[in-house]
Amino acid sequence: MPQRTIEFGKYGAAGIKGHLAVARQLDALVDFVTTPVTTPRGLQARLRYLTRTPHARAAAREAGLTVTDRTLRAWLGGARRPSRANQGRIEDAYRTVRRHNVARYLLARLNRAGRGTRVEIHPLNQSGVDRPYQRVVELRTLNVRRWDRIVAAWAAADDGALDDAWIQQIIDLGSQWGQYEYVTNVGFAA
Repeated sequence: MPQRTIEFGKYGAAGIKGHLAVARQLDALVDFVTTPVTTPRGLQARLRYLTRTPHARAAAREAGLTVTDRTLRAWLGGARRPSRANQGRIEDAYRTVRRHNVARYLLARLNRAGRGTRVEIHPLNQSGVDRPYQRVVELRTLNVRRWDRIVAAWAAADDGALDDAWIQQIIDLGSQWGQYEYVTNVGFAA
């Protein structure tokens, strides 16, 4: 049985870790605010989301937005604009809180009462690999029925746990699972 890849790209293959592709797809399913935080509209939308309830304010503080209530009121009222560093903190806190808030809903949609979700795994790009070193790696589909660990690690932004959870799922591909540790894309819908 293959082990994890140690020297990925040594012969010219291109791709990303499978768990990063899964995280990117989960982020695409969440529907974050698309207006950038640097615009007044995007900033106001994020601040309203982070301050609309006491629970949201507490979650924003846990996520790293540690400014006074007076400063938040000034930002919401338009009297002051946050610095670039604070805009970055607002964006990070918004994404963290949004992920946490939609994780339960997303988990129910992906698990589909035990039926799971069909996942397409697009193999790594071997166009830069010399002919004798290329492998035959085809598009694979896999029905993932247990999304709990994947979604929990994604919501917590824990790359190590997400990687382990994803590897536990692709082991179901059998002896070829090592060929799909690095991919070009992972596609699924919820």
